[in-house]
Amino acid sequence: MSGLDPILGTHEIASPDDMEALGRRIGGMLRPGDLVVLTGPLGAGKTTLTRGIGEGLHVRGPIQSPTFVLARTHPSLDDGAPLVHVDAYRLGSAAELDDLDIDFDGSVVVVEWGRGMVDGIRDVWWELEIEREWHGHGQDDACYGVQHEAELDADAPRRVRVTRHGTPTTLEG
Repeated sequence: MSGLDPILGTHEIASPDDMEALGRRIGGMLRPGDLVVLTGPLGAGKTTLTRGIGEGLHVRGPIQSPTFVLARTHPSLDDGAPLVHVDAYRLGSAAELDDLDIDFDGSVVVVEWGRGMVDGIRDVWWELEIEREWHGHGQDDACYGVQHEAELDADAPRRVRVTRHGTPTTLEG
């Protein structure tokens, strides 16, 4: 299996620089047709991770959140696959994602907030779930669910869990 299977599991991320470094590693592993879904709360580091993926893919930047344009295509600087960066936060359904007319076969596609919207688009895709941590405790352990604004902006550690979804198809021939 190709794609992100070599890094399946949980990764401890200490800083935004480490998040970008993970993204660069991931970008070097992705090929045209690969689909990655990023899940996590606001401020978790989804765009920071995507910035690193873009660097690993050697695409034209800058990589910014596509919240208001929904999708941005970043062409390759060296004849590799372009990166299509999608923010599905404001989309109401998978049909609206389909309406964006994305080249899923010829691009690496990263979808922020895409959980539940990509089923059936690819046989296999990877989800990276990012959890913020506060002083060594996961977001679910935060004081009665109260998230303090200062903690959201802090360089608090993150956990990134990489999972594969779908079933690879076997090519005969």
